Amino acid sequence: MTALSEESVLVYDVGGSHVSAAVCSADGYRLGPVVSGRHPEQHSADAFIDLLCSLGTRASATAKGVLGAGLAIPGPFDYAEGISRMRHKLPYLYGVDLRQALAQRFGWQPENVRFLNDAAAYLLGEIGSGAARGVPRAVGITLGTGIGSAFAVDGRVVTSGPGVPPGGEIWNLPYEGKTVEDFLSTRAIQENYRQCTGQQRAVSTIAAAATTDPAAAKVFTEFGRHLGLALRAVTATFAPSVIVLGGGISRSSQLFLPAAEIELRGMNLQVRISTLLDNAPLVGAGVAWFSTSCQCALDPSHNAAPAIVL
Repeated sequence: MTALSEESVLVYDVGGSHVSAAVCSADGYRLGPVVSGRHPEQHSADAFIDLLCSLGTRASATAKGVLGAGLAIPGPFDYAEGISRMRHKLPYLYGVDLRQALAQRFGWQPENVRFLNDAAAYLLGEIGSGAARGVPRAVGITLGTGIGSAFAVDGRVVTSGPGVPPGGEIWNLPYEGKTVEDFLSTRAIQENYRQCTGQQRAVSTIAAAATTDPAAAKVFTEFGRHLGLALRAVTATFAPSVIVLGGGISRSSQLFLPAAEIELRGMNLQVRISTLLDNAPLVGAGVAWFSTSCQCALDPSHNAAPAIVL
């Protein structure tokens, strides 16, 4: 294992079914070993906090100088206070002060436990040491169960301003009589394939069959067309130089990206696939933590762009 610098932070990526954790170094945002676990069968706040502590203890077992924790977590969530406002996802966490709970368990000051949106964390990771490093204006799009999005200017995630939709979110924007997410999600691919074939299949199965199954190939081409049209509509005013695609569906980009790029012609931007993949939110949580602390972000010798979540 590569030794981490003595200044490091524990980082988490809280997903819909599992949680991942690692230690992120201030030196280049390098990650230590990543550990993960499924959400506890006992649906309670105490069980979830126990999972976070167990994963954090395992991830930081050989690390020194862990200063605190950064958690990438989906909304709705009060990121400033560390309190979940989710009712449909992880409802047992609603109203729970995760900052205080983790600070107490790990012996940190509460202000050293910090939270950020998972889509913002994904883009920050790519800015820190991935596909958007050094990019002046970038958009991050995660394609999976739903569609996540984040907008960044000069390494800072922004949630308002010219061309930025409210909160930086595009999933619920109107598109062809529905919403963007109705066309760009796991369920959209599955439903289109079901309509073509009468069969219900996982997206990974549909993707694997695309080279020999014309229906599967058509579904992904149509997905790419909608992706390109939607991105043109929602990013034209913001004018990013790079759009980074991540999430599980992005692993099949060869099936839909050509169709998307046709619809994006003339926009003077590049579409890049995430280089950090599942590790992007973990790295992004570290980027946000150290930048907020003004450690290394202002150091001209540091090898990644500074980023502060607004």
